[in-house]
Amino acid sequence: MDIHTFYALVGFLLAAYAVIGNDSVQTLGTFIASNTRVFKWYWLWLAASGVLVFTLVYGWYTHDGDISFGRLEKIPYEPIQWYHAIAPLALVLLTRLGIPLSTTFLVLSAFASTVVLEKMLIKSIVGYGVAAIVAYGVWMIVARIVNEKHSKVKKEHRVYWRSFQWVSTGFLWFSWLSHDMANIAVFLPRTLSVEMLLGVLFVLVGWLGYIFKTSGGKIQKVVLEKSGARFMRSATIIDLVYAFLLVYFKQINSIPMSTTWVFVGLLSGRELAIATTYRETYHLGYVFPLIGKDFLKMMVGLAASVAIVLMVHHVL
Repeated sequence: MDIHTFYALVGFLLAAYAVIGNDSVQTLGTFIASNTRVFKWYWLWLAASGVLVFTLVYGWYTHDGDISFGRLEKIPYEPIQWYHAIAPLALVLLTRLGIPLSTTFLVLSAFASTVVLEKMLIKSIVGYGVAAIVAYGVWMIVARIVNEKHSKVKKEHRVYWRSFQWVSTGFLWFSWLSHDMANIAVFLPRTLSVEMLLGVLFVLVGWLGYIFKTSGGKIQKVVLEKSGARFMRSATIIDLVYAFLLVYFKQINSIPMSTTWVFVGLLSGRELAIATTYRETYHLGYVFPLIGKDFLKMMVGLAASVAIVLMVHHVL
């Protein structure tokens, strides 16, 4: 094993943990929160692992061995250096502190040119704004129909809602993986052999099992502190809106974007709509600090990404 292969292996393992441990909670957080009292963690893990294996094998087969679904077209493969592993290492450390950072910016910034990074940033900013506006409009309607605190799902209807939630989560998980797998695949050759694909699946399924065993880890707090995220009806609607947003932005172009920004924008718009609807019991004074805290964490990740870009392109 030469030194570049070693750096690639280290970067891949760190990126795999960071993406699964930090970003996957965006898609699986509500699923974990609303099902953890009903199902054992390993059943949830097996279901999510099944979708993960299908998604990667499907992407590998339809894109000539490329598991990134073509998201790395603007970022050609290059021999991995030691500084490429700094980004996922920083992400792992910050993830342990419970900060929902953008894996796309932190990891891909070490590989992307400044022009590509600028396009990634613009697309992510637009994603945050569109997600917030769409979520606000959707929940201005939903909040008047669904009140999780005062109108719970009838017992005879729970099986239908739970089945609907599992389907919507699977759709979201597939959509999200087709976006964020680029953050892991950037450390690998653009065309993987069958043996390498099996190795990638083994590592990702293993990390995924750890996330379910720990009920989402510290990042799960970002989901749990939002209104009604534990309830399966709200979780189902969140998953569906998020999935359709990802599908929409995927069709625009192949430029990677921060799905974290889209997710936080969605939750922010949803919280504002709920506060607008229930002004008597849910005050905006509680919402703005919550939104501001999440936005500040995103800015921390962006600042770290810019620092990495400057270091790689102008120092190293």
